[in-house]
Amino acid sequence: MVNFLINLKVYKVVVKDYFVCYYYSMYLEILFGSDSAQKTLLFIENYSEAYCAEISKTYGVAASVIQKQLSKFEKGGVLVSRRVGRSRLYEFNPRYFFLKELKALLARSLNTMSEETLKKYYRNRKRPRRKGKPL
Repeated sequence: MVNFLINLKVYKVVVKDYFVCYYYSMYLEILFGSDSAQKTLLFIENYSEAYCAEISKTYGVAASVIQKQLSKFEKGGVLVSRRVGRSRLYEFNPRYFFLKELKALLARSLNTMSEETLKKYYRNRKRPRRKGKPL
């Protein structure tokens, strides 16, 4: 973890700010093993809960790939799921031993993303709009 933070600081100094997001993303991909695992955890960190189809639709990835990651994280105790109608909703396991550290790492990654990336993937409205309210 120390080498990870040292390398991150070096890249932040060497590279311009808009590339910092890429390097954070690269390190998270290395830590979690794949890009889909990283995207799955970032999505759940941002929205606090999600289902497979929602994540796959947002990123344009096959649902089977996301489902494999969700199953892996649920077996590992990182995520828990519950049935809501016909869908299975996933969220972080509050009993996971490293939850605080994991969420801090994911939150830091979200904070360094460019505004364009945040708008594209992480700022979708989830609550319904009041009837008759102008856009």
